[in-house]
Amino acid sequence: MSKYSHIKVCIVTISLAKGGAERSTAILSQMLAAQGFDVHLVTLTNAIDYPFAGKLFNLGELKDQQNSTISRFKRFKQLRKYLMHEQFDLIIDNRNRQSGLKELYYLNYIYRKQRVVYVTHSYKIDQYFPKQKIVARIMVKRAVKIVSVANMVTEAINTSFSTKKSITIYNPIPEFKTSDSPSPFAEKYIIFLGRLVENVKNFSLLLEGYKASKIAETNIHLKIMGDGPDESFIREKITALGLEKTVTIVPFTPEIQPYVANAEFLALTSHYEGFPMVLIEALSQQTPVVSVDCKSGPNEIITQGENGLLVPNYDAEALGDTFAKMINEPEFLLHCKSNALQSIAHLKTEHIAPQWTKLILENIKSDSKK
Repeated sequence: MSKYSHIKVCIVTISLAKGGAERSTAILSQMLAAQGFDVHLVTLTNAIDYPFAGKLFNLGELKDQQNSTISRFKRFKQLRKYLMHEQFDLIIDNRNRQSGLKELYYLNYIYRKQRVVYVTHSYKIDQYFPKQKIVARIMVKRAVKIVSVANMVTEAINTSFSTKKSITIYNPIPEFKTSDSPSPFAEKYIIFLGRLVENVKNFSLLLEGYKASKIAETNIHLKIMGDGPDESFIREKITALGLEKTVTIVPFTPEIQPYVANAEFLALTSHYEGFPMVLIEALSQQTPVVSVDCKSGPNEIITQGENGLLVPNYDAEALGDTFAKMINEPEFLLHCKSNALQSIAHLKTEHIAPQWTKLILENIKSDSKK
């Protein structure tokens, strides 16, 4: 029996599907279970794509059955009952937390007398702390710790709330197993992986940079993999730029490895991020990366000219030049490829797990440590 098996940890998340934050939450459950903790997962919607570890309490199944106001309060009551019955030593909250009213409800009912760690996955911290400052400050005061996924996010939280509670623990990758599956496409391609949301991922910049690079003229395609509300907008933009022959939108799949491993490189053009999982997942497949230098994360992952290239944000010409460099200088691309795995060795679970273990042990009741 593990020396931590008596310590009960509950991870609360909206879902385990689609996004990088959700993928990292699933990996966190596996990592903590492997450390020997008694891990429970609470999902608020019935969306599960990624493999996880621990006992699942899927409140989303009840939401699928009925989603009236009364049924919503019943689900919250069930969540409170579950937390009280299980007597968790620590709750790790991975939700988006934008509504001040809802967070007051969590503070004063759902999480009452619970020890809570908040996780922040984005530089845009008002997605994780309500704009109502008084509520956000109460959350910070009552949290035992705030985990941020990048140093810049940690600094933003500690500065905004005059606290020292926020610390950085990077998102881990589970393993460095490179896919040896054949390419899913006949042509050479670069890949963009993410939710199809223009005001976050900035597909306009991606497509304008791709067109400016002229790599389409050498039959290097662009594959955009993902689902989301702005698919029609992106298709219209593709048509307006005359890129229909070489740009394809590919539906999201949890099994991204063959698509990423066989790409020339992965591109990221977001307005903002946190610690973008797609970059480290690409590098784990020995695929170099090109990213805009947005806040935050890319400049904590990319070593310029070694595993990829950082580009000033909102500069389509500079992005195009960088895309062209990656394709037109095969020796440079190979150099970045050869450095990919070593550049993220510090993100292996064997390095990240002890950081989470230390945090958990330092923030539970003293009688739970025995």
